[in-house]
Amino acid sequence: MKKKQSIITFLVVSLGMYLASCGDKGNSNQTEELRDKLPVMTMLDTTTYQFGTVDEGKVVEHSFRFRNDGEFPLIINNVSASCGCTIPEWPRDPIAPKEESSILVRFNSKGKPGPQVKTITVYANTEPAYSELRLQGMVEQGIDSTAVL
Repeated sequence: MKKKQSIITFLVVSLGMYLASCGDKGNSNQTEELRDKLPVMTMLDTTTYQFGTVDEGKVVEHSFRFRNDGEFPLIINNVSASCGCTIPEWPRDPIAPKEESSILVRFNSKGKPGPQVKTITVYANTEPAYSELRLQGMVEQGIDSTAVL
C-alpha cells in the first residue's frame, strides 16, 4: 500500500513539475494535452444541499458524492468550512481515475437560528484548484427554558 502511494505521489509531483516548467511554444500542445488529463472532480449530485427547516440544536449531515473523471489520481489537499459549526470529513488517500468517493459534512445548528448558508471549500489537484459546496436551510429557534413567561 505504501509503495502504491509512493508511486502515485511521484506521478503527481512529476506531472506538476512538468506543467510548471518553462518550455518553448512548440510544447504548448503537449502541456494542453497533459492539462486535459488532470484529475476532474465530477459531482454525482448537486453541489448545494437544501436541508429544509430543522429545529435549533439538530445536527444536519450530508455526503457530497463525486467521481474522479480525470486520467490521474485525485488528491484532496484540504477542505474548509465557512463556520466552526460545520465540520467536513474527506478521503485522505488519492482517488484513482473513475473511482467514486464522498465528502461528509456535518452542520451543528445549536445557537444558529434563522436562514443558514454554509460554504465548504474543497482544495485539490484539479483545474481550478478549488471548488465549493453548500448547505442551505432554515433553523427554527428553540424554546428558551430559562425565559420568564
